[in-house]
Amino acid sequence: MLLGMICALASSVCFGAASVLQAMGARATTPGTGGGVDIALMWRVLRQWRYLAGLCADGLGFVLQIVALRTLPIYVVGAALAASLAVTAVIASRVLRVRLSRVEWTAVGVVCAGLALLALASGKEGHEEGPGWLPWALLASAFGVLLLGVVGGRLPAKPRALVLGLGAGFGFGVVEVAVRLIDGIDLADPVWYALLVGGGAAFVLLTSALQRGSVTTATAGAVLGETVGPAIIGVVWLGDTTREGLGWLAVTGFAIAVAGSLTLARFGEPPETEGRPTETGPATTAGAEGAGAGGAGTGSAPGPASGPGHDHGTGPDRGDDGS
Repeated sequence: MLLGMICALASSVCFGAASVLQAMGARATTPGTGGGVDIALMWRVLRQWRYLAGLCADGLGFVLQIVALRTLPIYVVGAALAASLAVTAVIASRVLRVRLSRVEWTAVGVVCAGLALLALASGKEGHEEGPGWLPWALLASAFGVLLLGVVGGRLPAKPRALVLGLGAGFGFGVVEVAVRLIDGIDLADPVWYALLVGGGAAFVLLTSALQRGSVTTATAGAVLGETVGPAIIGVVWLGDTTREGLGWLAVTGFAIAVAGSLTLARFGEPPETEGRPTETGPATTAGAEGAGAGGAGTGSAPGPASGPGHDHGTGPDRGDDGS
């Protein structure tokens, strides 16, 4: 269990660092002309070296995530992955000298406290295979994520980021559950196809959401989508448990960790270019008077951005159409 927890935390560090590189690459890429999900966007961002570096970090994080999912309950791993938002916030404050508000520093501490409670209360990973329909339900959910992307990409600007973010979170959640259900290489097993389709769809949706809409909204939707559903599936059908008498502590720790992560959801914004106008007013420069951790139009300091690997950077939110 100790190895699993170390791997879960290490994967969140990888995802948190990768998110900064990925969103910077995504936002530096020329957006498409349509309003829907831009499939060709993935080909364009692959020309950005920052995005490629982020993918490498994501790959390492995914390997560590697999190890963690095979040794820990899903609810623990899900909360640890959401904590990558806190990792990105800390990186932004130290490396890029982005100023965090007291509330955000408190949220970082809250995330750590929630993970500590989960570590104390979590039991052994469940070894149940779940009902026979679960693999097929996962596959249907993976294709449902693709459909949600098609529909969500055509919505008005405000709800679009939330729908695409939630869809990406559902896709990542499919991957989490699929990893637990995989038992050897069997091309006839629908779980493998659910993993591939769900993971691929999640990357496309989150990349589009981060480039085209409010980063805070998209990130919050992704965090909710990838944590709550898989945690419930793990407890109800896969046999995930807590230590005897500590179920309440696990629920509390999970809720605290996720709530703290949602507070840090704005950490997905790329740095503003000096002198570049924003949709809410003229751009500010790093170190300008009034720079801080505020929202759009408040003169926030420029900060990192995040991407489809799970998360987050800093700076003011983009406008609702985000382009």
